[in-house]
Amino acid sequence: MNILLRGVHIIDPSSPFHRQQADIFIQSGIVKDIGQLTINADKTIDIPGLHVSIGWLDVFSHFCDPGFEFKETLESGSEAAARGGYTDVMVLPNTSPVVHNKAAVEYLVQKGKTLPATIHPIGSITKNNEGKELAEMYDMQASGAVAFSDGTQSVQSPGLLLKALQYVKAINKTIIQIPNDKSIAGHGLMNESVISTRLGLPGQPTIAEELMIVRDIELAKYTGSKIHFTGITTAKSVALMQKAKEEGVAVSCSVSPAHLFFAEDDLEDYDTNLKLNPPLRSKADRQALIVGIKNGTIDCIASHHLPQDIDNKIVEFEYAKHGMVGLETSFAALRTAIPDLTLEHAVNLLSSNARKIFDLQALSIDKGATACLSLFLPNEQWEVKELHSKSKNSAFLGKQLTGKPVGIINQDRLFLNA
Repeated sequence: MNILLRGVHIIDPSSPFHRQQADIFIQSGIVKDIGQLTINADKTIDIPGLHVSIGWLDVFSHFCDPGFEFKETLESGSEAAARGGYTDVMVLPNTSPVVHNKAAVEYLVQKGKTLPATIHPIGSITKNNEGKELAEMYDMQASGAVAFSDGTQSVQSPGLLLKALQYVKAINKTIIQIPNDKSIAGHGLMNESVISTRLGLPGQPTIAEELMIVRDIELAKYTGSKIHFTGITTAKSVALMQKAKEEGVAVSCSVSPAHLFFAEDDLEDYDTNLKLNPPLRSKADRQALIVGIKNGTIDCIASHHLPQDIDNKIVEFEYAKHGMVGLETSFAALRTAIPDLTLEHAVNLLSSNARKIFDLQALSIDKGATACLSLFLPNEQWEVKELHSKSKNSAFLGKQLTGKPVGIINQDRLFLNA
């Protein structure tokens, strides 16, 4: 397919065309020319104010396939990703069966070849996500696993995580952890605070997150391996990340857009869509996350796209499952929560930073480069009225946001929002 992007604003610090407005001609998935062009194409896209960057990568999404297709499928998840401007998605292993061997990884890789957004499997650290015995990590990486994590579960045993870190060092992969010490967090339903007491909900103390970060940083320091903390939520967690980086530890971290946008105060009406893991923290913690984004301590954005069907959300808060879908609203939530963030920084948070962390192919908008592109309107105001994920568990429905994804170009395919 030949595609012509007419008069687009290019946002790519690695490109010689960065911050320029130009036409981009794409032929058979390759950028053939950039400039003021007079070319006929199979498809011409001419949208006032349209911006383009290298393809965005999400590092933490649950597509529920196989086993929980009533919540999400690879097809519906990939479409939601494309509508959110994502060309690539790293998917969690918390399926049934668990993605803990090469056959499960190969299933995701093969099935994902025809989808609009490219699927990158995350292999499970432990067999069946049970936290007891290491899974077949070498075989999984040979089959296409790009990182290892127990996904929505975190490895509780320090001895087992130590072995995992030593193992992945030999294959140059990264361990992903949601920092949460369950022996401390217990059955907490939200952040432990005056607000949790007032709402009558069991609290989850911040120290459950921070102690695990301290522990895992020391393990990463000891092994010399790479670890990525996703979903950090507290001011102290940000400070721990900054200190570890200054000491040269191979750590990185990501934050979800929901934690930049909402705080524990938003739970006053017991909205189960805001029952998240990790939980929403205080306004001061949220502000610390924003500062961590701006000063570069936080490396990337992770959507934490966790679909839940209506039966698991339209219930009492205590019984609701954790999670919220986020792929379609990530960019807009980021732009709305931090309106003074430069587009260059936003694009790096969504794309190049994550690609470096997980050693995925570097991209650039240049002549002769592969056309893996995200299309967006950074200043477009819009109301979230519908979602294309199979599940609709989002607290952003009905919200007015700034920054609208338009679509993607990926693997010689064009996907545009209707």
